[in-house]
Amino acid sequence: MRPLGSLAAGLVVAVLAAPAAADTAPRATATPIEHLIVVVGENLSFDNVFGTFIPPPGQTVANLLSKGIVNRDGSPGPNFALAAQRVADPHGRYSVKPVITGTFAVLPQPNTTYARGLPAFSPDSRFPADLPNGPFQITRYANFMEFVGDPVHRFFQMWQQTDGGRRDLFVWVAVTSGEGARNHDDPKLPTNQGGVAMGFYNMAAGDAPYLHELALHYALADNYHQPIMGGTGANYFALATGYVAAYLADGKPAVPPANQIENPEPRPGTVNWYTQSSYRGGSYVDCADPRQPGVAAIRAYLATLPYRTFHDGNCRPGTYYLVNNYHPGYTPQGEAKPLGPGEFTLPPQVQPTIAEALAAKGVSWKWYSGGRTADGIDRDQYCDICDALTHSRAVMTGPLKRNLVGVAELDRDLAAKTLPAVSFVVPPNIESGHPGYSTVSRYESFLRGLIAKVEAQPDLWAKTAILVTTDESGGYYDSGYSQMLDFFGDGSRITLIAVSPFAKKGTVVHTYYDHVSILKFIERNWHLAPMSRDSRDNLPNPVMSAADPYVPENRPAIGDLMDMFQF
Repeated sequence: MRPLGSLAAGLVVAVLAAPAAADTAPRATATPIEHLIVVVGENLSFDNVFGTFIPPPGQTVANLLSKGIVNRDGSPGPNFALAAQRVADPHGRYSVKPVITGTFAVLPQPNTTYARGLPAFSPDSRFPADLPNGPFQITRYANFMEFVGDPVHRFFQMWQQTDGGRRDLFVWVAVTSGEGARNHDDPKLPTNQGGVAMGFYNMAAGDAPYLHELALHYALADNYHQPIMGGTGANYFALATGYVAAYLADGKPAVPPANQIENPEPRPGTVNWYTQSSYRGGSYVDCADPRQPGVAAIRAYLATLPYRTFHDGNCRPGTYYLVNNYHPGYTPQGEAKPLGPGEFTLPPQVQPTIAEALAAKGVSWKWYSGGRTADGIDRDQYCDICDALTHSRAVMTGPLKRNLVGVAELDRDLAAKTLPAVSFVVPPNIESGHPGYSTVSRYESFLRGLIAKVEAQPDLWAKTAILVTTDESGGYYDSGYSQMLDFFGDGSRITLIAVSPFAKKGTVVHTYYDHVSILKFIERNWHLAPMSRDSRDNLPNPVMSAADPYVPENRPAIGDLMDMFQF
C-alpha cells in the first residue's frame, strides 16, 4: 500500500470513477448476509451494562458477577477487592504504570459533571459520600431513566486508568489529571469527577431490559473492545478507516500548532496534573519520537509485552496523530473549515475509508447520522465527531458526500425497500446512551424501534445482520482483558451484539474483537482488500486458547466476527 502522504490524488480519481452507491445493485456476498446495519451508541463499557448479565445455560461470560466482584443484587461480592481503586505517584513523570502508594478508603462522591437537570459540576447528592471502594450499582441511587455524570475518557488518561492491565487507577486518574476542572490551567481547582467511573447498571435486577433480551436471543461478544484509548472521535475514525487520523498539510504529515500537542507530563508542584490537555488543548502526539511528552512511557510499556505489537507500534516518523476529539475538517455540507492554533479542527484526511472501498466495488452504503435533517443540522442532536467520514477529503469533495444522510432517511429507505448493503447508524445525541445527556434506556428505545422496522419486513430480515455496539467505554470501569495492538490501544471492552437470523442464538462469543473487526467482516463478506498498510484489518484472526479463552495465542490479532454467526 502507498504511504499516508501519497494517497490523496489516487483516492480522488478512484472515488470520482466509482459508480454512485445508491444506484448500484448489490454484489455477491461470501455469506447469506446481504445487508449489514452497524448501530453505534456512545460511551458505555461492557461491565457498565453487562456487569451482572447471566448467560443462557451452557454459556459463560466474563463480568463483574461471574468474577465475584459483585453479587446478583449489586452489592459487593466475595472478590470485591479485585476492583479496588488505588492511589499512585508517578514521581514527576507521566507513567503508564505509576508507583502504587495506597488504596482509596472509600470512593470520592460521584459528580454530576454536566448531566441534564442536575446542578453542573457538583457532588451528586443522590450518591453517598462513602461508597465502598469498587463498582457500585447506579440504580440503587438514581432511576434507570435519570441522567448521570460523565467519566473521563481521553487517551493518556485511559492508558493510566488501565495501569498495565491492573485496571485500578480509574478514580485516581479522574481526580488528579486535571480533566474535568473548570479551568485546566489552575491545578488548585477540583476535577469534578469523583468515583463516577465505577458505576454500573444491574441487568440481573432488571436494568437494560432490551439489551438483555437481545443478548439472550442472539449472539453477545464479551471480548469486544474500543480500538483506541480515548474518546469518541478517534474510535469512530478507526471504525471508518481501521487506523488513526494525523495532522496533515496538503495531504502530507506536518507539525501541528504547539498548543495542540498533548503533554501529559505532570505540572511542577502537582502529582499528575497534565501540562497540556483538555478538549481545547493538546490532542496530537508524535508517537515515533520517544522524546515527545508521554511517548517514552507507552513505548517502554509496549516493549515489555511478550509479543511484538503491530508494525512495532504503528507510528510513522514525523507524523503527529490525533488521539482525542477535534472537529472534522469539513462542515456537514462539505465546506473546508479554517485551521490554525485557535481552531481545534483536524485537517482534511487522505486515509482510505470503508466508503471508497465499498463504492469502488459497486457495493451500496450510507452513513446515517442523528441530527442531519433535510434543512441542515440540528446542533443539539448532531455529533460531528461521530460523522467520521466528514474528515475525509475523498468523501467530502466528491459524489460520495451524498451518502452522508440523516436517520430520517433510514426510515424512508426501509419503507421504500432501498436499504443499502452497508449502513452505519448514529442515533441522535439524546438517544445515543452517552452519559450526561442521554441514558441507556434511550439508546434501548432507539434500538427497539429500528430492529422492529427491519423485522417487520421478512424478506429484508432474512438476509440482514444488525450489529449493536458503542463507540467506546466512556471511561467507565471494566474488568476485562485488553490486548495492546499498537501505540494507540486497544482500550476497554464494550458491547457487541449480533442481531440476525444467522446469529448464534443464545451464545456468548469469547473471540477477541474490536471495531476494526467490523471492517474485517465487511471486507470478507463483500470481497474487499484491507484499507491501507497501517490499518489493523491486516492483522490475522486470533487463535483462541482453551487455557484462557480471552487471550489470543497469536497476538496481536483481532477477529472478523464470523464466529458470531452460523451459516
